[in-house]
Amino acid sequence: MAVAWSEKASSVEALSLSPPMSPPVILTQDELKKIAAYKAVEFVESGMVLGLGTGSTAKHAVDRIGELLRQGRLTNIIGIPTSKKTQEQAISLGIPLSDLDSHPTIDLAIDGADEVDPHLNLVKGRGGSLLREKMVEGACKKFVCIVDESKLVKYLGGSGLAMPVEVVPFCWKFTANKLQNLFRDSGCVAKLRNDCKGEPFVTDNGNYIVDLYLKKDIGDLQVASDAILRIAGVVEHGMFLDMATTVIVAGELGITIKNK
Repeated sequence: MAVAWSEKASSVEALSLSPPMSPPVILTQDELKKIAAYKAVEFVESGMVLGLGTGSTAKHAVDRIGELLRQGRLTNIIGIPTSKKTQEQAISLGIPLSDLDSHPTIDLAIDGADEVDPHLNLVKGRGGSLLREKMVEGACKKFVCIVDESKLVKYLGGSGLAMPVEVVPFCWKFTANKLQNLFRDSGCVAKLRNDCKGEPFVTDNGNYIVDLYLKKDIGDLQVASDAILRIAGVVEHGMFLDMATTVIVAGELGITIKNK
């Protein structure tokens, strides 16, 4: 019996000495965004003209570019900001800035997205900067979009969240009704976006945003895009079709890079 007890004791001791299994690391959504942003900045080279995106994910990329400039690992970078907020951030980081008038061709743009479909079409603009984002990202040779996996959808509008449309303030209700009727077969509800004070949200361009909430797929996206832009009063919409050349997706299992 003593021998048996001794063997059992040795077994228990061996188990107690074995290293405990580490619990799985669960990353927050912001940590995933940061991972994707840092990966995107690996595409940046010295001497580039860069489109600097807007939003919580793009902010990490701009921070990283500023850090690399301070370290001397990047030089001769010129940034084209897509919003006043990003402009202020870039200035605080010492990133030299310019505009599309001086640099009509951009080497690389890095920005986030609110939705990404299987064809790398995007919804952007829930932060309110869709017009400037589309102008800058439409002028770049390469557009790297950075998202966490929660932004992946089967079709644009599939998250049930807003698909933004920037409109002129004049008779915005008329424009909103036109937009809602355009997609009535998709169960569209059009709502004016308000700020935290309950007043109409005003973009950097002095316009309003009408958010479209869709219950169904709107079908051919190019047809939908053309129809939206034909409505008088519409400035631009938040569908970025065939614009992203690379999408970097950060998830719990790591980084996925999708190329056009």
